[in-house]
Amino acid sequence: MLRKIKIYADTSVFGGVFDDEFKDHSLAFFERIKKGDFRLFISDAVRNELTNAPKNVRDFTSKFESVFEIADINEEAILLQQKYIEAGIVSSKFTTDALHVALASVSNCNIIVSWNFKHIVNFQRIPLYNSVNLINGYNQINIYSPSEVIYGDEA
Repeated sequence: MLRKIKIYADTSVFGGVFDDEFKDHSLAFFERIKKGDFRLFISDAVRNELTNAPKNVRDFTSKFESVFEIADINEEAILLQQKYIEAGIVSSKFTTDALHVALASVSNCNIIVSWNFKHIVNFQRIPLYNSVNLINGYNQINIYSPSEVIYGDEA
């Protein structure tokens, strides 16, 4: 039996449900979660960001609380986050974006999904995150938008 893919979703994925550009793919992603196709990870960083989100986003997110697994914000994740910043992948102004990638990496998630194309799902930054991961003894992390992970095994 195949193990379920561990996916860390950042805050943008939840907000994407209510964004005209990202709505269809975000909803399709959460349908796959409902079907049990993936193990869904979030963190307290996501929860903290969601406290300032519109009510409809918070209400939607609450529907998935029973399936969330929590990626703990711990010293290991904070150290990796700092390594990303020291490497210049993102500036200290965007520490939470680096923290999302660090949390997914430290929690051994297979994938992080995000609609953040500037600091996370970015073709120039992805290899940099992965090189820092490898240098520091972590696996490479696959970084995608939800639209890239919603399709199943159909041929």
